[in-house]
Amino acid sequence: MEIKRNIFNTLCSDLGNRFITILVGARQVGKTFLMRKVEEEARRRGKSAAFFNLELPADARRFNASEEDLFDLLTSSGDVVFLDEFHYLKNASHLFKAVYDSDAPVKIFASGSSSLEIHKHLKESLAGRKAVHRVYPCSLGEMQGAGVTVEDYFLYGGMPGTIHQPDAARKKELLADILQSYVIKDIKGLIREENVRAFNSLLYLLAQQQGGLVSVAALARDVGLTARTVESHLEILSQTYVCHTVPSFSRNLGNELRKSRKCYLFDLGVRNALLKDFGSLDRDDAGVLIESFVALELLKRVVPETELRFWRTKAGEEVDFVWVVNRRPVPIEVKRADCKGAVPKGLAAFLRRYPKTPIAFVLHGGEASDVRLRSCDIRFRPWRSASDITNEV
Repeated sequence: MEIKRNIFNTLCSDLGNRFITILVGARQVGKTFLMRKVEEEARRRGKSAAFFNLELPADARRFNASEEDLFDLLTSSGDVVFLDEFHYLKNASHLFKAVYDSDAPVKIFASGSSSLEIHKHLKESLAGRKAVHRVYPCSLGEMQGAGVTVEDYFLYGGMPGTIHQPDAARKKELLADILQSYVIKDIKGLIREENVRAFNSLLYLLAQQQGGLVSVAALARDVGLTARTVESHLEILSQTYVCHTVPSFSRNLGNELRKSRKCYLFDLGVRNALLKDFGSLDRDDAGVLIESFVALELLKRVVPETELRFWRTKAGEEVDFVWVVNRRPVPIEVKRADCKGAVPKGLAAFLRRYPKTPIAFVLHGGEASDVRLRSCDIRFRPWRSASDITNEV
């Protein structure tokens, strides 16, 4: 069964402009599939198209040519040209800029899995010439549309390849292969060989401590690296789209944590594969799974005027997330159980410190309801509907 991706229509709308459209995201989140679908749509609209994958030897050899020859190749291959894993292309930014500025009637789509490599190959500014779209693993809604249950989503996550596997064993093997591919293809070229084992240990610890405060000093001690090296590895995880960092929210009150952060791996199934734990939602860390699900759903909806943060004081008062819209904080607390309209203590503490907060959310295991606490509307919503709450802000 095919997954209908929400981003597909956005990408198709890019067929009508000449911007260099760049898809970024972790390996195997569906970038190639999306570009193939856009290629089909381009042909349906009567456009000629060409598709190149620079990880394939034949295509790589073809693109091992002079800039002049590459310019001719890109501008003569069709109305729309697709370049998968384009960061293997030398001087990509210079080439893209030359194609765009030439007014050649060609539209370019390009994809990549590492923003470190992409930044390296886009040194020259493409400001005003590119549109960048981040592709995430499939959402719960997208996977449900392909027949995946909520329970299976929490076990195997949103990597689209899992829906094509015939049984649980093959799904687990695929997730293990994705992790192995990530380390072999993306990481070995970015870190020293002797640090690969420590990097793998760091990945495991981040999965184990997901949703908790991250201490670089403690991580460095546990994996046997310097704090500086751990910081570098965390940056690599972020720049290869594998780990999302959520910073703390603070208005500079003295007892708030201002430099703390929480980390969330990019997919629930990948986290389960790292931990070698495919237990159901009755497991000990079920609350972490649900909080992680909410984090990943919200991160997909971050736009230039929004931020995702969390709040915690030195006294231990905390709110799982703060959705900041145009600098206005909207606190979000996540509870596995049915709260039955009872305002969690951490959320009440936040509202005391920020009494002008007009709206807050409690994502819980019960039904939708609303209560009012002083001047704040507190909206209780099922945690499964996390993707919808940003529409209410």
